[in-house]
Amino acid sequence: MDLKNKSTITKKNTSQLEFILLMACLMSIVALSIDTILPALKPIGLSVGTINPNENQLLITMIFLGLGFGQLIFGPISDSFGRKPVVYIGFFVFVLSSFLCIAASSIEIMVVGRILQGIGLSASRSISIAMIRDRFEGDYMAKIMSFVVTIFILVPIIAPTLGKFLLDNHGWKSIFYSQLIFGVLVLIWFWKRQPETLPKAYKKKFSTTIFIDGSKEFVKHKSAVIFTLISGLATGSFMVFLSTSQHIFEVQYGLVDEFPYIFGALAFSVGLATFTNGTLVVKFGMKKLVDIFVIVFSLTSFSYTIIFYGSLNPDIYILISFLAIQFFSVGFLFGNVRSLAMQPLGHIAGIGAAINGFISTIMAVPIATFIGGFVDTTALPLFIGFAACGFGSLLLLLFVKKPV
Repeated sequence: MDLKNKSTITKKNTSQLEFILLMACLMSIVALSIDTILPALKPIGLSVGTINPNENQLLITMIFLGLGFGQLIFGPISDSFGRKPVVYIGFFVFVLSSFLCIAASSIEIMVVGRILQGIGLSASRSISIAMIRDRFEGDYMAKIMSFVVTIFILVPIIAPTLGKFLLDNHGWKSIFYSQLIFGVLVLIWFWKRQPETLPKAYKKKFSTTIFIDGSKEFVKHKSAVIFTLISGLATGSFMVFLSTSQHIFEVQYGLVDEFPYIFGALAFSVGLATFTNGTLVVKFGMKKLVDIFVIVFSLTSFSYTIIFYGSLNPDIYILISFLAIQFFSVGFLFGNVRSLAMQPLGHIAGIGAAINGFISTIMAVPIATFIGGFVDTTALPLFIGFAACGFGSLLLLLFVKKPV
């Protein structure tokens, strides 16, 4: 199916702008569920009986674990029954697990709730990508993905500030209620305005082997596998920052009140990059931009490691400058790497998005957990981890260019 025909499938009910906004909002439920609780990690930990910062990090990393595994369920099902029913099922799981988090009396129950939240949210996350792939392909898909991510990134910019406001005025449980309210509003919009995007010709007959068959098809495409691995390294880099940022800025630097604004400024650097990518990707192509910014990401983290190895944290403005360059680079990688992985998988977009999301997330969780365990008195381990992920990505890029 060509691009023109794909675009006209949904043009009857939703304009391209509305489609971009809606897909961004579906993804944003995930970001809201992660970033709004960052300022509240310590109070939530105290409420559920823990004072260990590493255990508090589980409230971030475990939702990603659920996101990874949930996609293996919802992606294949969406290729058989359509995209929209799967989003509804996932949201129902998200609602139930959110109330479990609100009622949690121990860290174990809270972690279970966060995993289940991730499983529920994996539907909107993976299906939104599948829906984009249903409609678009190639560099134009990367362009659409860039605009979606640009809007989506507005949530991490404001979420920590919103979380701190709710925490200070209404307690940490209000943060979970705010996520539910936003989710309901987006779901109503999705139900009323977004038609099904999966063409009937692409529907797969449901069977117990649908995932196995899809996996076999996935691994046939070398580029899909390699760019999925690169996506995992990029996601791991970002996840370790998410899980340690509160400790770095509030504990190491003592910037408790300033933390939401610093986090928002760094998120803005990602958003600026993704917006710029949307205007450059059609001109220069996804692969060239990925090559350039993997190099920038790797050299920036390596430079920080060399300069500050064995010393105390630098001035806060120096740290923020290095992090801003890192995440500006990441902004060029997220959409392009995911689009490159999905490019040959249009005929199995649901399963393809699920496997891509699962592998990248399952890679990212141990990366974030391992590196995060070393972030104690300085931010240096964060940049050592960035460098390892960056140079690992460079090796994979060299491998993908080798002839089969």
